[in-house]
Amino acid sequence: MLDAEILARIQFAFTVSFHIIFPSFTIGLASFLFVLEALWLRTRDDTYLALYKFWLKIFALAFGMGVVSGIVMSYQFGTNWGPFSEFTGGVIGPLMAYEVLSAFFLEAGFLGIMLFGLNRVGPKLHFTATTMVAIGTLFSAFWILSANSWMQTPDGFAIENGRAVVTSWIDAIFNPSFPYRLVHMVLAAYLTTAFVVGAVGAWHLIRDRENRAARIMFSMAMWMAAIVAPIQIIAGDMHGLNTLEHQPAKVAAMEGHFETKNGAPLILFGWPDMDAEETKYALEIPKLGSMILTHDWDGKIVGLKDFAPEDRPNATIVFWTFRIMVGIGVLMALLGIGSLLARWRSKLYSCKYLHYFALIMGPSGFVAILAGWFTTEVGRQPWVVYGLMRTSDAGSPVAPIAIAGSLLAFVVVYSIVFGVGTAYIIRAMNHDPRDAHIPKGEVLRAGGRPLAAHNTPQAGE
Repeated sequence: MLDAEILARIQFAFTVSFHIIFPSFTIGLASFLFVLEALWLRTRDDTYLALYKFWLKIFALAFGMGVVSGIVMSYQFGTNWGPFSEFTGGVIGPLMAYEVLSAFFLEAGFLGIMLFGLNRVGPKLHFTATTMVAIGTLFSAFWILSANSWMQTPDGFAIENGRAVVTSWIDAIFNPSFPYRLVHMVLAAYLTTAFVVGAVGAWHLIRDRENRAARIMFSMAMWMAAIVAPIQIIAGDMHGLNTLEHQPAKVAAMEGHFETKNGAPLILFGWPDMDAEETKYALEIPKLGSMILTHDWDGKIVGLKDFAPEDRPNATIVFWTFRIMVGIGVLMALLGIGSLLARWRSKLYSCKYLHYFALIMGPSGFVAILAGWFTTEVGRQPWVVYGLMRTSDAGSPVAPIAIAGSLLAFVVVYSIVFGVGTAYIIRAMNHDPRDAHIPKGEVLRAGGRPLAAHNTPQAGE
């Protein structure tokens, strides 16, 4: 039977996995809405307005589901992880409060204007509301990642009476891994949104290649894939070097290295066996592992055997989640390169192979984020605060049956509520974006022209 610690970890992993997909989507989508409204105000091209209204409905639902799932998740700190909350409350508590004060209030304060004020306020005020919501989502990512990064690389604190207290807020907030993780996560959110938008655009292009709104969506998404995916690979490399410096056991697990070696190979595939302390069936490229991790062909890579057995993360899980993340990143870059080639050959809107590839890649950002999150969190084990507090010491004395019961309830409720919500979002994406028009006879105070349901394509797109 599973003990309370394992059940509590499963419960938190389940709820955070549901939660993270919504903020990662809304962070990018809020910025996309900002760009669409800016383009509409600049050009007065009502296709941009149609796209804004089309994605605004989807944003509202995703934002709401993100809020609900986040609130439920936070209660677990008090119910299942009391000792952790007591130990880290002086650090994590204020960081989470800053997120509410500077991010959530900003989002909530302007969200109503953004959703319902398009025809009630002037264009500048409405655009300001959209801008503030987009900034708020980035602030939210800032504070949440600062708190989580502190758990990975704690800094700017002292231990007093068995509790962590802040001695320097600058060091605590901008802890050693935070800048790398913030950039990596924000780029991941933008890519996640870009591939969803690209998939929706591709779907409508497959149905009608003359759909101008779909052309704009697909073109913008493919530019994002072509530009940001390679940048993300570079940012990921820098994040990996930072992790090697501060959490070498995690990197050893990610790479499947049990033995310390100079000139370590890159293990492409294999099966890390924690009991046998070796990666079986390994497919290797000599010395490339050291080159990637240390930028030296003969660089030293520390293996898991250099760490006590009780201090080793589960390499079997981390090894494969890391490869899923990297593999999806490579596919994203390939799609971006393919779109550039199609654009150069003037076939961006007519190449169905590219459109089907983009359609298949639609959910890839969510999978990559989940795989990366599992790599980060499982790779931190057995620590809940790296080097300071073990996960086994962080749990509340709750009966396993109680945790199992609440976990079952979460599974049932989440499956129903978020299943229905996701189905509604997919259904909304299936609607023709050209039909997201202003009701007939309605006058825009923002000064827009009456929107034609089906604008004709223009040259140069």
